[in-house]
Amino acid sequence: MKSLVVTDKAPRAIGPYSQAVSIKCGELLFLSGQIPLDPSSGEVVQGGIELQTRQVLENLKEVLKAGGASLESVLKTTVYLTNLDDFPNMNEVYQQFFQTAPPARSTVEVSRLPRQVKVEIDAIAAVGS
Repeated sequence: MKSLVVTDKAPRAIGPYSQAVSIKCGELLFLSGQIPLDPSSGEVVQGGIELQTRQVLENLKEVLKAGGASLESVLKTTVYLTNLDDFPNMNEVYQQFFQTAPPARSTVEVSRLPRQVKVEIDAIAAVGS
């Protein structure tokens, strides 16, 4: 049975999607893409790719926690950048969050993201590991 994961410690969904979905078949948690929104204000964190990436990963961390997982249990992420030239700076922040046994990852350049942000990241994690 599919269940939704919701936390007020990360930005609420701003469209027809859930922060995360949990399913009891191997205990996987599928996280929707997070953008750099401040959970308390709902506003985009202003600044460069480093600040935006940090906020995205903090948001993912809170959704993972609410779903019974952690950064250490993330199996796969997808990073969406509006400018692939930002990759080295995004990667520098990303590696601070995934220091040991980092998950599989794909990174793609896209023409546009919601609210004109620079980065969005989604994830799949194992629950209870």
